[in-house]
Amino acid sequence: MKLPFIVMIAALTIGTTVIFFGYLTNQNYTQTNEQSNPYEKLQNYKKELEKINQYNQQLLSELEDKMINSENSSLSQLNQEIEILKRVINDNK
Repeated sequence: MKLPFIVMIAALTIGTTVIFFGYLTNQNYTQTNEQSNPYEKLQNYKKELEKINQYNQQLLSELEDKMINSENSSLSQLNQEIEILKRVINDNK
């Protein structure tokens, strides 16, 4: 009857030790990884801003094309939208 209890206690002790050391190892790796990421995060942020800027420029060119090809009374609204997009693009540069 003593042997099963000794085996269970040994298994729990070994399992707890493995989990504890695994947690410590993983935690140190995460901290090291976070220290090397600021430059990569800035690069990703820069890429995202460039994508947004390209999208805004595409919208601007589409609106200008609509305005040129349009004989509609909404030209003033299109002009306002174009000016807003130009300001946004300049602010993002």
